[in-house]
Amino acid sequence: MALRLNDTVPDFTAQTDQGVIRFHEWIGDNWAILFSHPKDFTPVCTTEFGAVARLADEWSKRNTKVIGISVDGVEEHKRWKRDIEKAGGVAPYFPIIADAGLHVSKAFDMLPHEYYLPEKPSPADTETVRAVYIIGPDKKLKLSMTYPMTVGRNFAEVLRALDALQTSARAGVSMPADWTPGGDVIIPLAVDDEAAKKKFGEFRAVLPYLRFTKQPG
Repeated sequence: MALRLNDTVPDFTAQTDQGVIRFHEWIGDNWAILFSHPKDFTPVCTTEFGAVARLADEWSKRNTKVIGISVDGVEEHKRWKRDIEKAGGVAPYFPIIADAGLHVSKAFDMLPHEYYLPEKPSPADTETVRAVYIIGPDKKLKLSMTYPMTVGRNFAEVLRALDALQTSARAGVSMPADWTPGGDVIIPLAVDDEAAKKKFGEFRAVLPYLRFTKQPG
């Protein structure tokens, strides 16, 4: 069955280049981002892992852990991290899951359950294993994105989406298109005008169902 928004994400035990983890336990009370790639030593993903590493302080400010995953083994991950540091200018501090058996990839619906790897897989064999999952402290899936192999992921957008999710969870609001932190937010339809004034103060009604207010806090 496909993993849907607000589903509890699969728990699993897996080997990483930093030791064995139990996923839900590893998340703890944090937010988490799980991002996958088809194979180590591939060009686009090398740039992406560098981008994630350079955002270390931003993830920390948002109480968010990040973790990578691919079908390669622990030793490959360790060697690849040296390339990532050389290309990206910063050491990737986060763990990378070794998913040679495809157990995690299949549990997260990145690959069909009947899928198996050929003896010497190429990146194309695991092309669909290229996704981003944002997971809340409640271990529920809050957002997912899937990219093709040729398009590098925009982790500034992942960071923006994380800000939106955390603001929504904290303040009970929604975000308009192209929202960035500090911008006006949308009052949910479930909150009537009277309750909106009590909760948010002044607001701007563009339409009866579209009401904007300043970002709380």
